[in-house]
Order: sequence, then C-alpha cells, then structure tokens
Amino acid sequence: MRRGWSDRNPRRSVSGVDADPDLVHVEAQDAGGGFRYITCHLHNCSSQPPEAALVGPIDPGSLAVRDDYAFIQVTSASSTKHYVSYRRQDFVQMKLPKYALPKDLQIISTDEGQVLAAVQEWHQTDTYNLYQSDPRGEHYSLVLEHVRSSRQAEESVLVDVLEVRGVKGVFLANQKLDGKVVTLITYNKGRDWGFLRAPSTDMNGRPTRCGPPDCHLHLHLRWADNPYVSGTVHTRDTAPGLIMGAGNLGSQLVEYKEEMYLTADCGHTWRQVFEEEHHILYLDHGGVIVAIKDTSIPLKILKFSVDEGATWSNHNFTSTSVFVDGLLSEPGEETLVMTVFGHISFRSDWELVKVDFRPLFPRPCTEADYSAWDLADLQGDRCIMGLQRSFRKRKASSRCVKGKGFSAPLTSRVCPCRPSDFLCDYGFERVPSSSKADAHQCLADFWFNPLSPPEDCAPGQTYTSTLGYRKVVSSVCEGGVDLQQSPARLPCPLMPPRGLRVSLRGEAVAVRPGDEVRFLVRQEQGDMLTTRYQVDLGDGTKTEYVNLTLSGDPVRHRYARPGVYRVAVTAENPAGRDEAVLFVQVNAPLQALHLEVAPVTGVNQEVNLTAVLLPRNPNLTVFYWWVGHSLQPLLSLENSVTTRFGAPGEVRVTVQAACGASVLQDSRVVRVLDQFQLVPLQFSEDLDTHNPDTPAWREDVGSVVSRLLAKETGVPVELLVTVVRPGLPTRADLHLLLPPPGSSQQHSLRLKAMEQALRAQKVHFLLRGGVRVLVTLRDPDAGSQHLGSSGGYWAVAVLFVTGLLAAGTFIFFKFKRKQPGRTVYAQMHNENEQELTVPAGHCPPAPGGPQGEAFLDGHLDSRSLAPSPSRTPLLPAPRTANHSGVVLSINSREMHSYLVS
Repeated sequence: MRRGWSDRNPRRSVSGVDADPDLVHVEAQDAGGGFRYITCHLHNCSSQPPEAALVGPIDPGSLAVRDDYAFIQVTSASSTKHYVSYRRQDFVQMKLPKYALPKDLQIISTDEGQVLAAVQEWHQTDTYNLYQSDPRGEHYSLVLEHVRSSRQAEESVLVDVLEVRGVKGVFLANQKLDGKVVTLITYNKGRDWGFLRAPSTDMNGRPTRCGPPDCHLHLHLRWADNPYVSGTVHTRDTAPGLIMGAGNLGSQLVEYKEEMYLTADCGHTWRQVFEEEHHILYLDHGGVIVAIKDTSIPLKILKFSVDEGATWSNHNFTSTSVFVDGLLSEPGEETLVMTVFGHISFRSDWELVKVDFRPLFPRPCTEADYSAWDLADLQGDRCIMGLQRSFRKRKASSRCVKGKGFSAPLTSRVCPCRPSDFLCDYGFERVPSSSKADAHQCLADFWFNPLSPPEDCAPGQTYTSTLGYRKVVSSVCEGGVDLQQSPARLPCPLMPPRGLRVSLRGEAVAVRPGDEVRFLVRQEQGDMLTTRYQVDLGDGTKTEYVNLTLSGDPVRHRYARPGVYRVAVTAENPAGRDEAVLFVQVNAPLQALHLEVAPVTGVNQEVNLTAVLLPRNPNLTVFYWWVGHSLQPLLSLENSVTTRFGAPGEVRVTVQAACGASVLQDSRVVRVLDQFQLVPLQFSEDLDTHNPDTPAWREDVGSVVSRLLAKETGVPVELLVTVVRPGLPTRADLHLLLPPPGSSQQHSLRLKAMEQALRAQKVHFLLRGGVRVLVTLRDPDAGSQHLGSSGGYWAVAVLFVTGLLAAGTFIFFKFKRKQPGRTVYAQMHNENEQELTVPAGHCPPAPGGPQGEAFLDGHLDSRSLAPSPSRTPLLPAPRTANHSGVVLSINSREMHSYLVS
C-alpha cells in the first residue's frame, strides 16, 4: 500500500453492521514495523490511501471481525489487554474478572448478540475457562472452568468446545479435572451443564451397564485436518437435533476408543451405531445419513441410513477398492446426490464416484409424512431459554424427499421467566444454594463492590446497583421471576479524585534537554467536571487546569537544562483531593516499577523498601530512592534498602530503577505514627492456590480483610490496615492504628472483640466456586517470618512482668501474714540500671540483698513499671523482653505451701 503501509490479515465487511459492503478491515504495517487497525475499500485498497488508523498500535494477527464485534489485542511490557468494538463503535477493554489475568483469549461464538470467549488464565497450562458477555461484549461472567485445549502446528490453539448447529444455544465441551476429561452439554449457552446420558444397550442389544454418577457418554471434539471429511462430531444447520460423534462410555474420555454414537433429539437420548470411527455426510436435511469408515486401507463399501440411524444398509459404491480422500454433496441441502473421491494407489490420479440416492425416494413428502419432536434438556425440561420449541421430522416409514422448501422448526411458545433464565452478573460467582428453586446463587467476589457507582457516573445522573443477576441474552421469556430487578435508582455522588496518574507520552520518564515533553494526566475515578488540576513542572513553571483529564490533552513543556525535576499534579474538588508525582530525568530515558513497603510504620523504626522488577532485576540496574520532597536520591545497586522516619506524618517514598535506556518508577505513601499495634494473620490453604502474587491482588485481599474485621468488631475501618505479604504461603499483618487519647477503655474492648472474632473463625471471604477463605491469628514464632517491630513484643513482656510483680507482691503479703518468720529476698535496681533480660515465663533468683520487711514496705515508682508507647501484638510475646522494675523470687515450695493453705 502507499505511504509505507502494507496490508495483512484482511477481514470482509459484515452485512447490516458495516455501512459500506465494499469495506475491508485490515491490519496495516507502517514504515516503522508496527501494526495498526485500518479500513479501506475492497477494490482499491492498494491504489488508494487507507483510512486513518482507528486505534493505536496492536499485536499482529490479533484483529478479528465477527458479526457485530471487532476484537484486537495490545501487549505492553508487562501485560496483554483485549479490546472489543460493538457495531463499530469505539474500542473498550474487555472486562474479565479482576484476577483472571489472561494469558490467551479465543473467541468461540458471537451468535445472537453475545460473545462466548475461552480464556487461559494465569494458573492454567492446558485448559481454558469459558466466559459469556453482555450484549456489547464488554463485561464477562464465568460459565465453565477447565475446558481442555491442545496446541497444534504453527502455535494455533484448539479449545474443546463445539457449537451444535441447528439448535441455538447448545454447546458441547470437554472439561479436564484432576487429569480426567469428561464431556458436558449445555442447552442454554453455558448457564447450566450436564453429562451426556449413556445408552442402555450397545449396537448389538447388550446392556451397557453404564449410568450416573460414575459412567457417562464422552465424545471427542476434534476438527478434521482434511476439510472434505467430517470431524469427530458432525452437526448441520439444516438437520436440527441430529448429532453424530465418536467417543466411548465410561468415567472419562479415552483417546484410543472411537465408537460412533448418534442422537436425533439434540443430545437427550443416544444410541451406538458403529464400533469404529466413520466419516459422516448428511443429505436431504438429514433424511439420508452416509457413513464411510475412517481407515487407511482401501474401501468399496459405504453405509447409509434413511431412518436417523435406527437401521443401516451397505452399498458397494465402486467395484474397485479406493483410498477415500473425501466426501462431497451437490450444492443445496435438499440434494440426494453425493461424490466419493479418492485414489486407487498412491501413484494414481483421483477417482470420483457419484452415488445417487434419488431412486430410494420416489415422491416429495407431504404433511402426513412428518411427526413432531419437542426439544428438551437432560432433565426433560422443555422451556429452554424462555421458549418451548417443536421440530418436525420425517416418519421412519415414509420414503419421500423433504426437498428445498423443508423447514424443521414447527412451533414455539414463550415461557415465563425462571431462575435458569438468569446468569451471574459481572463481579459475581455462582455458589451452591439451599434453595430448591435454583441449586445456585450469585455472590459478589471479594474484589467487587456492587454498590459502587460506575466510573462514568457524574453528579446529577443516577445509577442502579446490581443484585448479581442478569438475564441470559438469548432468553425470550416473559413475566415470571425477575432476578435482575434492581433497587431504586441512586444519585451519582460527587466523588473525590482517585487514581491520579501523570506520565510522559510513550510511558518513558526521560528526555533530552530542549525536547518537547508531553505530560499525560489520567484519573481513574472521581468527578472530572468540578475538579481543578494544579501542575507543578518542577522548574518554576506552575499552571492550573480544568477538564484536564476529561479532554485528554497533554501538558506540553520543554526543559532547558539537565537535571531531575519533580513534576507534581494535584487534583481537587469539594469532595477531596489526590496527588500524583513524577520525577523526570533530563538526559536519560526512563520507565516505571512497583514499590513494596509497609503502609504504616513507627517513628524511628527501621523500614524495608523493596523494588520489584519485571524482568527480575537485570544486570547493571541502578536504583534511585526519594523520601519526601528531596531531589537528592539515595542510589543503590540492590533492590532493597532500609531507612527510618524521624517524625510522625505521611511520607511519600519514590523509587526508580534504571537499566540502560529504560527506567521504571513507582511511589507509595507511608504513614509514620507514634504508636500502633501489629496483629499477624494467616489464611486457610485454599487461598494459596488462587494467589497470583500481584500487588493489586494483595491490596484487594488486605482491603476485604480490614472491612470484614471492622464489620465484625465495630472497629472503624479507618483504624485497620491489612498488608498481605508477597510469596507463599499467603500471610498478612494487620496494623491497628490507636485511637485519640481518652478512649483507651473502648479501644481495649475492641481489641478483645477482634481477637475473639479471629479465634472464633468469624472472618472469612469468598473465592471462585464457593470456596471460603478463613482468616485467623498467626503464631509469631512459626517459621522465620519477621513480624515487624522493635518494641511491639517488648511492651507485652513488660506488662507480663508487671503483672507477675503485682501477683508476687500480693502473694508475699498474704504469705507473710500466714507464715511469720519467713524471709523473702528482693532486689531493687538503681534507676540507671533498670534493664534486665529475662526468659519469658520465668523469674531468675535474686542475688543476696538486704533482708527484712522494711525493704518491701518501701515506695515503688510507678513510672518504672509502665511500658513505653509501642505496638503490642495480640499473640504471646517472644522469648526475650527488655523491661525495668522489681523482680521477685519466691521458692516454689513456699508458693505451693501458701496456695495449699
């Protein structure tokens, strides 16, 4: 093409969607080697300039145009995103569940205004999960997990899902669980799945003795490499209800067993017809079924049935055996003429043999030659996707031609809506239910808040929150149950700006002096119309904007001198404010990265800052660390440093990793407090298998734990910060922020309630498939995990020793009155020598000292026994503790004597 463009992967226009029937959708390669999605006209694509690129750079080979939808894929340095355009509107990102984290996505079907997609998620290797979309193809909900896949030549992927032609909404899929592959069928496009029912007898009339729950029919769902023969399962649009496939009976699919089974009622009942795999051809709308054995030896016999496989006849189609290469029928579904083509030897030319079945059917069919059959699912339910459908079939005794005007659908009747007509909405998962009306219910995933307003919700508008259900797109039911009935419309609140980001176009953060810099400011949430943006470019240039993120226009600037410039953008509206910071290095190209740091720490406490790189810490990487507003960074060759914060408040920590011409940046805000408490937590093992170990996942799990604890205990959620640690097993630390002075008694009650809730196993949340994850206290002595505090356990030890002192003093006076004449030794340390290390749970014997009662009657300074402000765990203290005060030693026999007395 002209102007340096070259076309690739063209797609024809879709009637009824594209306004111009001559339009072609093309991946065009520009002079720089990148690919973009453009359109042009079929007859002059090469001679005329292409239309403007519709989107930015895309992955080569990712363009797909199917019915109302167009799909593209965009891969960046760290992630792959998939986009969809509905009826040629703007592309939007396909919204899968937040932690699906797809490695690959395959479009299975776009029929009936809905997308069925197979997604290989981060933890899958040879399976995919099936997702179903809303009508726009934007939001996706899970319908079936772990569908088997196989990788073919040229890296193409085949997913074991087959759309049954002739009856809309029916699919077959092979699911792989625990190494076993089983075949499932759905009649409502994935809402419900069930096993194929095995026939009671085999083709010879012998009992199969195969039934639920351990034995079913399983089919191979392979496509044929040869386009002129059928695959392992054969269906046609003009033969609704007729399915013929190769498989076996048993507890799972067996690769080397390929018996042939047939159903004439769309999978409700099956019967065995052959013991070996055959190639299949339907003639006259399925009125004649032709079968030729799939073998590598020459043949001269074919089999055919005129009564939907109930009986079969043999026919010598040639006097000389041939190696069969394929089967063809004459144009038109009503034809009764077919052609077998092959070769007599490997050196001979093709042989074509015509087979004409017209003499078997001397007359056209009349209405008296047909009978009706009703479509029903595995449970015998005739209301499928809100409709009762009846089809006509030719009677087994009639020998007539259905002909060109034959139509299989006979009647249909709309049904009232039922729970089976509704799917789980985006952000919800199906879990078992105690309700008899529906065996499942839809519950929100832990990361999804159904009450949150949509991102584009503007003040003055309204929105409705979902109850977790949406109607199956293909269902035409009316009345009855309405599970998706939403509560009253809610006004869109004025939301503060959140997720403010500033970056340079191209995602780099390095420029040359004098080059034009284009800063892009993005805001993920919050109102944009009433928000004002203040931009400080770091060199004395400050500007204020309105509608900055709404318009998408960049902030343009040129830096005259080399150096490091701190670019700060502040977004503020009446509901709140947010800030984004970017350090621009003029001289070197930069990128971005992820900073791991505890969000809460104590004053003058050692804090570890860790930079996590993708790829993992390449050689010659230099790390720049900024604390606060300082323009002088700390440089290191290691991805981890330690620091301390000397005063309470909020401190922003920023890190950049530079490797060659690429740099990565991330920033976090740390809350520095005088005092807080740390509660180590652990989770049930189920969470480890669903842990993708990404920062966003850990933040969402921490947020849901904080919310659950706040709800269970009454502690304000603002005082709870849960930090989930990287790696396995999944562990977390709960930071409990102390309330203002004067509410210590209430705080103690809340602490006790929190400990009771955790020990009583009342804190749990939901994972996919109804798995519940339990949150409990973690033993701080288990493993080598550092719980994070200098002084947290010290305070518990001080309280423990103080309590022991009080108990000892009480016992001593009681003992002294009951046992006169006994002497107890005690040691009072000088104020300059008040620290003593004591094993937990044991008091060492005191050295000799002044004897008598006068010493014990002396006044004790209460300040020497009070613990310093620190964070105190709810678990037992470690084995050593620094403390000050009085240590009493009482002989065990004396203690026993006192207790007995």
